[in-house]
This record gives sequence, structure tokens and C-alpha cells, in this order.
Amino acid sequence: MKILVTGAAGFVGKNVTSSLHNHGYEVFAYNKDDSLEELDNYLKESDFIIHLAGVNRPENVEDYYRGNSDFTDYLCKQLLTFNRKTPILLSSSIQASLDNPYGKSKLLAEQTIIDYSISSGAEVFIYRFHNLFGKWSTPNYNSVIATWCYNISRNIPISINNPDTEITLEYIDDVVTEMISTLKGSPNRIDTYYCSVSKNYETKLGSIAQTLQSFKEGRSSLVIPNLGDELIKKLYSTYLSYLDPKDFSYSLVSHIDERGSFTEFLKSSDRGQVSINVSKPGITKGNHWHHTKHEKFLVVRGEGVIKLREIDSDTVYSYKVSGDELNVIDIPAGYTHSIVNESNEDLITIIWVNEIFDQNNPDTYTMEV
Repeated sequence: MKILVTGAAGFVGKNVTSSLHNHGYEVFAYNKDDSLEELDNYLKESDFIIHLAGVNRPENVEDYYRGNSDFTDYLCKQLLTFNRKTPILLSSSIQASLDNPYGKSKLLAEQTIIDYSISSGAEVFIYRFHNLFGKWSTPNYNSVIATWCYNISRNIPISINNPDTEITLEYIDDVVTEMISTLKGSPNRIDTYYCSVSKNYETKLGSIAQTLQSFKEGRSSLVIPNLGDELIKKLYSTYLSYLDPKDFSYSLVSHIDERGSFTEFLKSSDRGQVSINVSKPGITKGNHWHHTKHEKFLVVRGEGVIKLREIDSDTVYSYKVSGDELNVIDIPAGYTHSIVNESNEDLITIIWVNEIFDQNNPDTYTMEV
């Protein structure tokens, strides 16, 4: 199946084109610097058109119409001239209902698509998108989230006129999923001509800004966001995509002594934390127990033994552990435990614990196994 994507180099275009390739479609990518002759050739061969090309920040008002309604008019007239009945998915905007030049030009483009459908009998799918966000959007252009992600990650101040301003968001991957679904014959129809993205998010500008700021602070606090919240998960993926590549790496604080080291890696408010423990050859660590805290130990390098004993029992349970055989050892509450490095190299253990360490309530009590 051959798909023509107009505006393929743009934010939505780049995302949908990459997904179309992943799904095995042949893609004709048309952009503003390509010739009309190229467009005509694509129109003659395409089985489906995803029409994303448009103008939203021109230098003069006339360019709104030239880039939106006039270009759409040319595309539809050429299809009729070539006696084609190619289905078209049109990327429009909620501003099509507003009385401004951009909205008027998008409304004209919508009507042109509808007229084409009536004249040719072709199916059309008009999507009035809300505020789109995700990877590959251009900062300081037409997405506040792209701009804020870019600025916050670079310590550039952001401005909010009214934090209580409500905003409806649509995530780029949800939009692309909707497009692929439409392409496969399952559009989310509103009526004969119009469709909608099945997922969107209602929030406030102040809440978005606060969330994005927390992502930046997470590098020092080690706290990862609540990824069980769909919007936060998608905002976090978006935020990370705007990091300066020079800043992909960041350091952790290691607590080092003659026994080895202990380094906290990740923390979560409801899923505990992950740390890396290094023990030198012959070293024993632990010999303590917890009332509520419980842990999972995974040795990834070296060889050793993990010992556990219920605090009111004389029975000791020993588990041989090795980086050559990845076995997880559960450390229940109420069991004193230790880990001994029996190899000639560092013993490296990944430790998960069910709660973030609290200096004021460590829940840790010394007791020999």
C-alpha cells in the first residue's frame, strides 16, 4: 500500500512517517520545497493520503490561505482531474471553529475535503487536533510543552501568564496510532466526515509546568515520576527527548569506605528504591533486620553467600549467589541477614527495597546472623 504524506518533515509528519515505515507501508514524503510535478506523480500512485501540510505561523495573513486552503484545493482538484478516488486523512485544528485567519483557512480546507468526497465518492477523515505534544516538535514554535521541555532542561526560565488556564492535550503517539487505525479501516468517527483522537488529557498550564520541573529535579533526588499516570508517563518521555545530548549522562553519589561502596540509583514514592552495593573480597555486609522494610538482592558479579535468620530462631538459611547465575533472594521483614563476598573480585549486588530510605525512620536494627 502506497501512502502519500504531505508535510512529512514536520512534527506530526516525521512521527507518522517513521511509524508507517515500521508497519511496512511504502511512503511518498512530500514537503514544501518539493515541486508540484512531484506531487502530481504521487497523487497518481497513492492509495491513501495523509494530508498534514499547512501553515500556522506565516509572515502575513495571505500565507494562511495559500498554505492551508489553497494547497488543499490544488490537491483535491488534481485528484479529480486524474479521476482518482483516493481516501484523504486531513490534519485540521480546533481553531477551525474560531474567527481568526488561521482558523478560517483550516475551515476552508475542511470544506474543500468534504466537497472532494461528495464529488468523487472517496472516504475522507477530518481530525481537528487539540494541543499536540511529543518528541520532534520544534521548541519556540507552536507547542508550549516543547518550549518548556527545551527551556527547563537547559535552565532557561519559562513564563506562564495564568497557571489556571485549562488546556486539552493529545499525545503524538496516540495521534499516530489513530492514523494507522484509520488507514486500516477503523477510524474513530464522529460523523460522515469528522473523526477524533480517542485519548486526550485535560489539565492546567501550571500543573504541566510543575510536572516538567519535577522531571529535572528528579536527577538530583533520584525520584522517578509516577509512570502509572498516563499523562505523566507521556510527558516524561517527551521531556527526555528534549535534553541536550551532552546532558544524557549524569553522576550518582557513591558512599565509599574500606569495605566497598553503596550507591543509590532510582527512587519511587510508591515502589521503593534501587541501589548498587559493592563489597570487597572477604567483606561481610548487613547483619541487621527490619520491621517492615523488605528487600530483593541480585548479585551480578562475583561470588558470595547470603545468610538469613528469623530473629527469634537459631535456624540459618544460606544461599550461594553468583554473577554467573542470576538468582533473586527475597529478604523478608523480621529476618536478620548478611552478604559475604567469597570471591577474589568485587561482589556487585543490585538491591531493591520497598521504601525510600528515611534517615528519621531507618527501620534498621543491628543483629548478627
